Amino acid sequence: MLRGRSLSVTSLSGLPQWEVEELPVQDLLLFEVAWEVTNKVGGIYTVIQTKARTTVDEWGDNYFLIGPYFEQNMKTQVEQCEPVNYTVKRAVETMNKHGCQVRFGRWLIEGSPYVVLFDIGYSAWNLDRWKGDLWEACSVGIPYHDREANDMLIFGSLTAWFLKEVTDHMEDKHVIAHFHEWQAGIGLILSRARKLPIATIFTTHATLLGRYLCAANIDFYNHLDKFDIDKEAGERQIYHRYCMERAAVHCAHVFTTVSEITAIEAEHMLRRKPDVVTPNGLNVKKFSAVHEFQNLHATYKARIQDFVRGHFYGHLDFDLEKTLFLFIAGRYEFSNKGADIFLESLSRLNFLLRMHKSDVTVVVFFIMPAKTNNFNVETLKGQAVRKQLWDTAHSVKEKFGKKLYDALLRGEIPDMHNILDRDDLTIMKRAIFSTQRQSLPPVTTHNMIDDSTDPILSTIRRIGLFNSRTDRVKVILHPEFLSSTSPLLPMDYEEFVRGCHLGVFPSYYEPWGYTPAECTVMGIPSVTTNLSGFGCFMQEHVADPTAYGIYIVDRRFRSPDDSCNQLTQFLYGFCKQSRRQRIIQRNRTERLSDLLDWRYLGRYYQHARHLTLSRAFPDKFHMEPTTPPTTEGFKYPRPSSVPPSPTGSQVSSPQSSDVEDEDEDERYNEEEEAERDRINIKSPFSLGPVPHGKKKLHGEYKN
Repeated sequence: MLRGRSLSVTSLSGLPQWEVEELPVQDLLLFEVAWEVTNKVGGIYTVIQTKARTTVDEWGDNYFLIGPYFEQNMKTQVEQCEPVNYTVKRAVETMNKHGCQVRFGRWLIEGSPYVVLFDIGYSAWNLDRWKGDLWEACSVGIPYHDREANDMLIFGSLTAWFLKEVTDHMEDKHVIAHFHEWQAGIGLILSRARKLPIATIFTTHATLLGRYLCAANIDFYNHLDKFDIDKEAGERQIYHRYCMERAAVHCAHVFTTVSEITAIEAEHMLRRKPDVVTPNGLNVKKFSAVHEFQNLHATYKARIQDFVRGHFYGHLDFDLEKTLFLFIAGRYEFSNKGADIFLESLSRLNFLLRMHKSDVTVVVFFIMPAKTNNFNVETLKGQAVRKQLWDTAHSVKEKFGKKLYDALLRGEIPDMHNILDRDDLTIMKRAIFSTQRQSLPPVTTHNMIDDSTDPILSTIRRIGLFNSRTDRVKVILHPEFLSSTSPLLPMDYEEFVRGCHLGVFPSYYEPWGYTPAECTVMGIPSVTTNLSGFGCFMQEHVADPTAYGIYIVDRRFRSPDDSCNQLTQFLYGFCKQSRRQRIIQRNRTERLSDLLDWRYLGRYYQHARHLTLSRAFPDKFHMEPTTPPTTEGFKYPRPSSVPPSPTGSQVSSPQSSDVEDEDEDERYNEEEEAERDRINIKSPFSLGPVPHGKKKLHGEYKN
């Protein structure tokens, strides 16, 4: 029996909860298979990319990623090299000799993991034969017109072939193969059908049918046990995909999913209860200066303010220093991502702010890619007018400054009536006239192809948020991913998030939710729901999530209207905060980032690997006990100092951001509160040590 060093993993209560033997990684090979390796499609790309460094730290050269080959991705993301491992090298060479195109290299991300990439098109001539193999293995047929499923069949067949070549020449090592989502599932099915000596893990990040059902505005979670699964999949013409997914789930030695809410869904949709819940993490980078993230917020907020100045030229009758920037981002799934309830709550928030005559203005960005044909001319003109005004102001300022300088050198106080001549006044008047516009500021930055049927624009028309002067809530739809090269809003997504005040993600279907997690790591408060994996995770770990800037909307046990009212109250309460309260809240939000660090959450993956080895090779690997790591009994305590939000008060109107409570200094001590949180974080689990067998490189974990 192969045995390793004893490893004790403590729970968040600080007590040993899970004791297993550390895996002898020198005697193992770990392959992680996903369609999104070097190929950005959705959230799985983020999972694989951010987890790579932690996994490489643990596994070193015995860790490999398997994905599809795309020429452009290969040129920009992968450095080709020869495999160091003889078995892998031989497998690559054998497949290339038999008519395949297999590329090997290092993925140029943190950790630089090895990648094995298969050229799908180069092996397409095998498609009919491999369809027959799949039918013999699990009696699942793939329609010829489903190109995506056909590509997945080729990818899965190549993966199973590669794993067979590896295991055929393995002498003293065992193989773990971890497959992500149904796209990689065929490789698992064929590997088990051919009885390859490998330990398998299958992770679903969202069930295929669950996503389709939620997109159809069905009351999904209240009818989980009532769906006729086969009928629903057949009506949506995805029955073959559903069968592939379900077969992979039942073939795997260990089945995992990313959250408790998805575990419940998977048990009903896929008819198997997940063995382990593996939450998604991020690479958390700490700044050497404690409040550096606050400085970044101020810097990037100023750049967003510049965009707003141009977009609302001629209607800029609100104070940008009392303007809050909110945003929602992600795939354009109107209902699944909660854009419907968000827009409705914005309409109600606008009514509340107007009714209470608030001086706070809310500008909301929808960053959701959709079909467009170009930038909106009016939006481009706004940025051009802003730049022209800036240039005019600078030229007048330089001329004014030179005259003032000369007068002071002569020992004179300049006559302010003569320091600006008639030409200067003419230039300034022309600049003012150029800012006049007859139309309202546009609600979208691009020309939408389906303008009349677009769900967001149709809802904006229905609720009447047209960016008029009387509206306290302004809406901007940016139907394109953010880029630093954009002529409109030249910012990367991370920069944009840091410059905003609140991220709002009231999703109905969100198996995990990377967008609020990214906000948390950057110290930006966010709104999530108890139907998202992230929201459930925070409810479990934090006694008072709102105090830490995590607003959790109840979309599971409340009606849609009640959920909308709750979201409206969250947003209204946020608008009532003073500037100092927002700073306190951002400090608390950023301190939660250690909970989302892969160096902590990666241990759930470690547990899944232990479990699959003990099931695949019970005579060689042993694991005691079989219970997964647990966090039961621990929560971040409720802060004892000043609350970050006045939502609990009975004040009927938002207080001014300039008003401060005289008692706040006595009730809030940043250093003491931060130290208490650091103790709560460090006592349950350690983030410092590098896994056994891997030396820490010079400069690692230092920022």
